[in-house]
Amino acid sequence: MPTARKAAMLEEIQDRMERASVLISADYRGLTVAQLTELRRALRPANVEVKIVKNTLASMAAKAAGHPEMADVVQGPTAIAFGLGDPVQPVKLLTEHLRARRMQITIHGGWLEGKVLNRAELESIATLPSREQLVAEVVGKLKSPLYNFSGLLQSTIRNFAGLIDARAQQLEA
Repeated sequence: MPTARKAAMLEEIQDRMERASVLISADYRGLTVAQLTELRRALRPANVEVKIVKNTLASMAAKAAGHPEMADVVQGPTAIAFGLGDPVQPVKLLTEHLRARRMQITIHGGWLEGKVLNRAELESIATLPSREQLVAEVVGKLKSPLYNFSGLLQSTIRNFAGLIDARAQQLEA
């Protein structure tokens, strides 16, 4: 029979897994408390919570949350980053922070919208442009043909006006 403390931890992890849009599992060995606190502070602006979890509790919480594939992410000593908002921003911030601070953390994998991701897939997600930048590119590409068509019509009218003006000058002479 699990203790009340473990039951509370299980419920807390399950709640976070239900709300999470992305999970990132990493090995936290070798990090000091100060480095872990710094990592948590760096990820907080992206609405990311970092929690050190026991694998058995994480597996049980994943099954209880209705996402049994999340259990495949945890292995070894695990710290899980629960991204509660935009799924790309937590991955970007984590990889940037690890690279900038030169932390030797092994990322085991992740979970994104029902799919288990390996480290390489997470790193490729980290290289994606931001959502705002993607929206701006799409809007720019949609507007580009309209601007080209508008310029084409204006140049045709300008050329026709120039032709009429040249013919009028020719007739005057």
